[in-house]
Amino acid sequence: MAGFVQIIEYRTSRPEEVRAIGEQFRKGREAGDEGPAPTRMTACADRDNPGRYFHIVEFASYEDAMANSEREDTGVFAAQLMELCDGPATFYNLDLLETTEMG
Repeated sequence: MAGFVQIIEYRTSRPEEVRAIGEQFRKGREAGDEGPAPTRMTACADRDNPGRYFHIVEFASYEDAMANSEREDTGVFAAQLMELCDGPATFYNLDLLETTEMG
């Protein structure tokens, strides 16, 4: 199975502002429809550790993820996100091995 997943772990005391810039980024991507983009993004809050959040971003391939990283709008979004974080984010770059739908 091909695919690539990036997990971004971060802390913020401004989650609503993070949500707002994420929505603005998504709308811009939908309007532009150019170049490689994520196939899915999931935002999560850590129930056991308030203020800790994760973005799980899926791509068709590692190459698509790297091309997405080169896009100007991705750079702008990343810079805005980092301004809202309470410290540096941690990035996990994962090759997708398997996805199983349960139930």
